Amino acid sequence: MSEPCTRREMLGRASAFAAAMAMPAPLARVLGAARRVDADHERLAAWAARLRAEHLTVARVPVGRAAVRVGEQAAGTPYEPYTLEAYLKAGGKPTSTEPLTLSLTRFDCVTLVESCLAIARAARRRGAVTWDGFGREVERMRYRGGTRGDFTSRNHYFSEWISDGARRGLVRDLGAELGGVGDTRPLRFMTEHRASYQALVDDDVYRAIGEMERRLDGRARHVIPTERISAVADRIHSGDVLAFATSIPGLDVSHSAMAYRDRDGILRVLHAPLSGGEVEVTKTTLPEYVARIRRSTGILVARPL
Repeated sequence: MSEPCTRREMLGRASAFAAAMAMPAPLARVLGAARRVDADHERLAAWAARLRAEHLTVARVPVGRAAVRVGEQAAGTPYEPYTLEAYLKAGGKPTSTEPLTLSLTRFDCVTLVESCLAIARAARRRGAVTWDGFGREVERMRYRGGTRGDFTSRNHYFSEWISDGARRGLVRDLGAELGGVGDTRPLRFMTEHRASYQALVDDDVYRAIGEMERRLDGRARHVIPTERISAVADRIHSGDVLAFATSIPGLDVSHSAMAYRDRDGILRVLHAPLSGGEVEVTKTTLPEYVARIRRSTGILVARPL
């Protein structure tokens, strides 16, 4: 669950082009990177303009509803994993300030949720929606306390993404009120799978991640069991953030998405599928979708504020 680099609106195209030029790559790849930046900026402007034209940025409209409308416009966008770790593969250091990875032309499951919410919030502010403004909204969600530092400052476990956001008024955790069952299993997946995380090669980073995991000990994650989802489905709104809890040892959730009600009021899932493919709305209902996930135990639900 991981990020592009902060680019000022007026320098976005130039900086991305320069970054591409700094890497040994064919000219076609460099030009491709520049075109992708153009497409990112065009999508931001168009998607925000659509929200405003449809009056989805006024205070009485829930942020989640606007975010889902962004997700509808993102349908068909390619899934791409590990974008937030790309800077490490390019030689970046996990002990340095992490670059703010942003993209509207490729998503993983978390960056889709963050981007939809960020555009919905940025479009509510007066004036032009800029790349910087979009980036600030992503940064507020992605990093603990809203402060971007090194690799360890990111909310790597999605349950902490929810709890950290809830403490700062970005979301409301609905788990307890929807009858969620407390899950207090210790989260140790990252440190117990050190070889899977390039950043954890650094001993200091490894120790810091271990300390972060231990700080989360005892914080109950309220999971709505799979068999109970149908009973509370009418209380889940379109645009609520969903996290799919798992029984995998040491791990809290295996996927994230947004709740989506179609025109008939049927509750489905808007997501960037883990298996690859494209951003989509599932044909199955939310309860059906969860029931088909291997090792799933239920869902966490948070309402954007």
